[in-house]
Amino acid sequence: MDNTSKTLLFEQTPIPKAVMTLAIPTVISSLVMVIYNLADTYFVGMLNDPVQNAAVTLAAPVLLAFNAVNNLFGVGSSSMMSRALGQKDYDTVYRSSAFGFYCALASGILFSLLYSIFHTPLLHMLGTDSGTFAATGAYLTWTVSCGAAPAILNVVMAYMVRSEGASLHASLGTMSGCLLNIILDPIFILPWGLNMGAAGAGLATFLSNCVACVYFFVLLYVKRGHTYVCIRPSMLGLRKAIVLGICGVGIPASIQNLLNVTGMTVLNNFTSSYGADAVAAMGIVQKINMVPLQIALGTSQGIMPLISYNYASGNFKRMKQTLLFTAKIILSALTVVTIGYYLGAGGLTSLFMKNEVIVDYGTKFLHGLCISLPFLCMDFLAVGVFQACGFGKKALVFALLRKIVLEIPALFLLNYLFPLYGLAYAQFTAELILAIAAVIVLLRLFQGLQKRPAEEITG
Repeated sequence: MDNTSKTLLFEQTPIPKAVMTLAIPTVISSLVMVIYNLADTYFVGMLNDPVQNAAVTLAAPVLLAFNAVNNLFGVGSSSMMSRALGQKDYDTVYRSSAFGFYCALASGILFSLLYSIFHTPLLHMLGTDSGTFAATGAYLTWTVSCGAAPAILNVVMAYMVRSEGASLHASLGTMSGCLLNIILDPIFILPWGLNMGAAGAGLATFLSNCVACVYFFVLLYVKRGHTYVCIRPSMLGLRKAIVLGICGVGIPASIQNLLNVTGMTVLNNFTSSYGADAVAAMGIVQKINMVPLQIALGTSQGIMPLISYNYASGNFKRMKQTLLFTAKIILSALTVVTIGYYLGAGGLTSLFMKNEVIVDYGTKFLHGLCISLPFLCMDFLAVGVFQACGFGKKALVFALLRKIVLEIPALFLLNYLFPLYGLAYAQFTAELILAIAAVIVLLRLFQGLQKRPAEEITG
């Protein structure tokens, strides 16, 4: 295999161009994913039925739980692959991708089986009541019972393709499914189509994830012999260094997402006590807020291969320049978005549901959520650096601080002090503190790296 074109991006391409090459396709892919999530909310909202809209919101923690697996085997294997590339250890790259792929497939099948067996108690745990139980269950039947494996696999394969610098291909695969979902949503959800409501949104998601998986399988077949991503069963094994390398990054990243699920479940349970209108409004503004949030997340994920490669090869100067350039760009953009969201909160909410009560709730909720965005950006960048370098423990500490120490206690306290509306400010409270911690930890990290010989860096 000719390695020159792949290493050129990591080693010699100017920082701004390298960051844009990796980050822009990832950000676009993330935005398309948000748009398709918004499409679910938008088209279900067109039914003017708060129960159907609440069903999609209440189901969200289960789908977010998929990210625990995505991060375990997606973030974990891609970080291991990029670091091995930086050390020119190509056998480890192949075996890491095979391990990540087959573990992700097994996890998706297990998800489907567990949900199918325990769906009734799980639906009650999510905060459903007699009005929302059936609609939420119908949505999750398609997205989990039928769709867990393709939903997980397409994301994990995108991570692995991105790890070798093929960010555009990774994004095209993800976007192919998202765009199909946007096309299918109105056909399956609305009365002029199949009139399936929330269940139709779930069916569209299932079919779209299947298409994304097909894209990646075709890509790997076409690029065979010219890609480091390997899914041949013969390369699957339990080499200690590979398993520990993947799990050392992946498990903390997975725990981080499980904590996100816990936080969202707590938030939804608090909100559901105020009725379906409040749940629907919170669901709408969370998805509106996902647009800039995914820009920040997509950027941090996009630059991870560049960070990983240069960390493993000992080029700490290039690694630091990458982070500083990215932080300047993304912080400036999110500050502008925050101002726009705060001023236009009512109009943005009304785009999704023409209901005066829901718009009023949504306006107040979005005011609280959007002001956390610039601070959350620094948190994402710090965690991205930790994951890229294999510092799983640091990423785990930030995850525990975010949810267990700060955000969940803030939900209880702020809901007590300012019933319902205080819930929207819990994230801001947590991210303000974490942003300060992120800057301090990153400064100390780079000070330590400058004193560290490159040969001490291990995969």
